[in-house]
Amino acid sequence: MSKLTREDKIEIYERRKNGETISSLAKSFNIHESKIKYLIVLIKKHGYDILRNGKNRYYSREFKLQTINRVLVNYESVRQVAIDIGLASDGILHN
Repeated sequence: MSKLTREDKIEIYERRKNGETISSLAKSFNIHESKIKYLIVLIKKHGYDILRNGKNRYYSREFKLQTINRVLVNYESVRQVAIDIGLASDGILHN
């Protein structure tokens, strides 16, 4: 799987908005369809500003604990919590 640039992510979103299929986009960018779907939902919810330009984000201890509790205590899905808080990937919460 290749790493996507901010421009790639915007292109994926725009091409999907214009009707291109998820499977076609996945093949074009050599990434799994689930990552395409996640990216589209993330941008739809937060807009292009959620796409970062290479800088790592800092999350406080309290924020991390609240986020983990949403999954473990409140039984929210990892994917939904990750999208709500704007994580680049739901895999971050799986770890």
